[in-house]
Amino acid sequence: MKKLLSLSLLLALSVPLQAEETAHIADDVYVFTHGGPGNQYRINGRVNSGEPVTVLSRQNQYIQIRTESGRTSWVPAEFVATGESKLSQLPELEEALESSQTRIASQDQEIARLNDQLAAVSGNNAEYVDQVEGLQQQIRQLESEIANMDQSNLIRWLTHGGLVALGGVLLGLLVPYMPKRRKRRDDWF
Repeated sequence: MKKLLSLSLLLALSVPLQAEETAHIADDVYVFTHGGPGNQYRINGRVNSGEPVTVLSRQNQYIQIRTESGRTSWVPAEFVATGESKLSQLPELEEALESSQTRIASQDQEIARLNDQLAAVSGNNAEYVDQVEGLQQQIRQLESEIANMDQSNLIRWLTHGGLVALGGVLLGLLVPYMPKRRKRRDDWF
């Protein structure tokens, strides 16, 4: 009895303990299940693609699985993928797609509204550019008129100053030749 107990203990310790792992059958195939870890075992059913399974153990190129219905069987390891299948993710993905489409539609409306505002602002901007160009042209015209007035005033002042100077020179030249008035002599003193 001790030998049997020690033998069973030795066998139990030699088989590695593995935690159950969540997996699924590959999304692009359906697989026939076998009663043991190989093709030589009898086919005892099939598992559809994307169906969730629990991995119980691995042996050679086969994995022992348990389906959601509780049936335990073996399938080739190449047809088992870890994690959630695309089929189980489909409702979440469809919901995310719908949410994204709604968000895209609202963003399209916002873009259209902003494009309308941009068109209005661009129209106003064109008007303002025209006004600025008109005002700049008026400024250039007024600056030209001011420059002409300054030049005209300068010429007028130079002309008046020259005439006054000429008159002063002529007066200075003529005064000495003018007859002098003689003073009366009063002898009162």
